[in-house]
Amino acid sequence: MESSWCDQIFPFNLDNLIHLRGFEDNRVEFKSTWNDPIKGATIRSICAFANDYLNLNGGYIVLGIEEKEGKALLPPRGLDSFNIDSLQKEIRGLCKRITPEYQPLLFPTSYQGKIVLVIMAPGSDSRPHQAPKNVLQRKSEFNYYIRVGPETKVARGNLLTQLMELAAKVPFDDRRNLQAYTGHISPLLVKQYLRNVRSSLADVDLDEPDLYRRLRIAVQANDHDVPLNVGLLFFNDDPDQFFPGARIEIVQFGDDAGGDLIEERTFRGPLNQQITNSLRYLDSLGGTLIQKISGQAEVEKTVPYPYEAMEEAVVNAVYHRGYDGPPEPCKIYLYPDRMEIISYPGPMPGLEPEHFEPSQNIPHVPARNRRIGEFLKELRLAEARGTGIPKIRRKMMENGSPEAKFVFDEERSYFQVTLPVHPRYQVLHALREAAHLWAIGEKPPAVNHLLRVFERQPSSGALAGQLIEYHFNLDNLDSAKETLNAFGKQRIKSEQTLPYLTMARLLIGKGNMKDAQEVLENMPPSRTYTETVESAILMKRAKDFKGAHHLFTEAYSINPDDPKIIHEYAQTKAILARSLWRKQDSATRKRLNREAVELLRRAIQLSDDPRREAWCWFDLARNLGWLKSPLSEVEAAYLKAISLCPEEKRFHEGYESFKKNHQNHQRNI
Repeated sequence: MESSWCDQIFPFNLDNLIHLRGFEDNRVEFKSTWNDPIKGATIRSICAFANDYLNLNGGYIVLGIEEKEGKALLPPRGLDSFNIDSLQKEIRGLCKRITPEYQPLLFPTSYQGKIVLVIMAPGSDSRPHQAPKNVLQRKSEFNYYIRVGPETKVARGNLLTQLMELAAKVPFDDRRNLQAYTGHISPLLVKQYLRNVRSSLADVDLDEPDLYRRLRIAVQANDHDVPLNVGLLFFNDDPDQFFPGARIEIVQFGDDAGGDLIEERTFRGPLNQQITNSLRYLDSLGGTLIQKISGQAEVEKTVPYPYEAMEEAVVNAVYHRGYDGPPEPCKIYLYPDRMEIISYPGPMPGLEPEHFEPSQNIPHVPARNRRIGEFLKELRLAEARGTGIPKIRRKMMENGSPEAKFVFDEERSYFQVTLPVHPRYQVLHALREAAHLWAIGEKPPAVNHLLRVFERQPSSGALAGQLIEYHFNLDNLDSAKETLNAFGKQRIKSEQTLPYLTMARLLIGKGNMKDAQEVLENMPPSRTYTETVESAILMKRAKDFKGAHHLFTEAYSINPDDPKIIHEYAQTKAILARSLWRKQDSATRKRLNREAVELLRRAIQLSDDPRREAWCWFDLARNLGWLKSPLSEVEAAYLKAISLCPEEKRFHEGYESFKKNHQNHQRNI
């Protein structure tokens, strides 16, 4: 006959506990059976969990499952040979030897067909506790035990002193709230939580007081139940009414501190909803920047802020802030170049500024809140302690972002995490803001806005190029040259040819060919096909035909099927041929013209633009004339150009000039 314990209901997800999902491994022990050595070790660990030195809310011991390298070895060995009722009585009897007396919660159950016993030992309200060194000896020495990593150890020296300082101190989130009543806890929110963590309690019909006591979000005080603070923080629609400041405020600025306010949002509700809703909002403000890398099949993807870094920073702020004062909300400030996440007060004693430097380990100190972390971990919003700061650093580095910064003042009144925006997103934001100012006629402010960002990022070719264009539009050539010089001095540059191409294009537009040629000569080598083509076209316009011919040759070798480039390449060859008038250059001149003809015929075959095709026929006619090709072939090319674009006067003029020259030649013969 099965005992009633087979229907045991857990306030946690058993499978998650055994597989350490949402449970830190230093809070869970596995023991394969129940014998004399294990009895002593179990009672000492129960005592250590009750003392809850780091305010992690105790821990769990699972009897009937063997442990290997800190993890459960499955399938379970089981306790089938034991009388579970007698075993529970023995454990309760041994726990009476803990002083002050402490009784854990026992949950016998079946797992994978075997009987196991889960001992849940939450942090005690009456710590510190002592336990006998040898629980089976009547006059054994007593010690204070604490958890040090995954082990139970005797608290000595400084550790014992710190444990004594926690005497009868209950973390604020685990205290009773005598100003509220259990009616302030929403049963709908409780059920939603239980479903989210897949607890067996979600499918059980219990009255609310019993359910709240099982979850340890309410306790009995005198003749009635009162909620714990953690119950109000997670299961009330507006915890801010009980704990002023229990909300998240996000403020977005258009410029640096003191700049225009773009938007302000406040997120209220249970702590877990504040976190998820604020993260969803923050994530919606950005996007994914996709860039094709020359020579690679893959694309490079970057975001303004890695989601995992934001998540860790926001969860850290909610988890470790104080809810008993000051009445300041968690604040998230968004500037064009950074995100600041601020919580109040600062870190607990024992944490110093140097601990937050790169390559430093965060020491283990007692947490401010022990129950908040437990709920967040079950909801998969928080991870093991000490992993958040390294994860933020790692995710920022993987995204190509600057390093995060962690600061607090000497009085420990606040803690601030600063996530610098990805450099390319800062540039994008600055360009958009400047374009808006320029469009509404605020041209000097647009230039000044870009200048401020360019001072911080002088290696950005996109910023330099846009600044050069704005300076030209304001007839400020000297400032344009200064911008280009400042960019040129940078050792590492992004969009490295863009400012030079912009400068050259604008100089050509003003007819300053000499300066344009000089700019193009100083330009770094092109890295992409597009840059090579644009450089070649500008060199051609600046009358540097040799330089243009070199780049067109390179571009044609990469893409021999672009009719526009082929046409430009052919024109450049023809111009170079016409520049060779000496007798000794006749062979080169003839070769260039023939190559131009071949390219023009290819461009005609590839072109699907009638106007482009017409110009190719026109240039072909002229090149055929220079090569003294048959009259009918030259004339046919002129007539084809005219038929495709009859409104183009230059075609008619060229054809008439050709006929006139031919007639004069005939008369001279």
